[in-house]
Amino acid sequence: MSKELIVSKIENGTVIDHIPAGRALAVLRVLGITGREGLRVALVMNVESRKLGRKDIVKIEGRELTPDEVNIISAVAPTATINIVRNYEVVKKFKVTPPEVIRGRFRCKNPTCITNAPREPAEPTFLLVRREPPLFVCAYCGRYHELGDLL
Repeated sequence: MSKELIVSKIENGTVIDHIPAGRALAVLRVLGITGREGLRVALVMNVESRKLGRKDIVKIEGRELTPDEVNIISAVAPTATINIVRNYEVVKKFKVTPPEVIRGRFRCKNPTCITNAPREPAEPTFLLVRREPPLFVCAYCGRYHELGDLL
């Protein structure tokens, strides 16, 4: 039996590779991709990887991610690599890095944080405290969050 991954190439768009196994759906969630946008999205989960043992891959045809979107992926997939594809060729390749600030993407795990109050207009904001392993602090209540907490 062949161990090769058979997924068609995309002409233009983004390939997100080296996603930890089981996290591809979380990557789509933080990017706000629901499937209703009309984009062709290929999702491969739990495939063999020399680097990670097992990994997920997401291919998004017709959309290049913004730098903010690339960095927010690090919150759910810190080992991910991003490939920008044009005319079936990879023109840019880079690893994700945790952003200095994350606004409005995740909820604070502190139930008494003002950002969790239904009538308060406070947008959840997290500041990067440490890069390895990534650690964030809520700008409002001071609660520390590791990557898993933000999921």
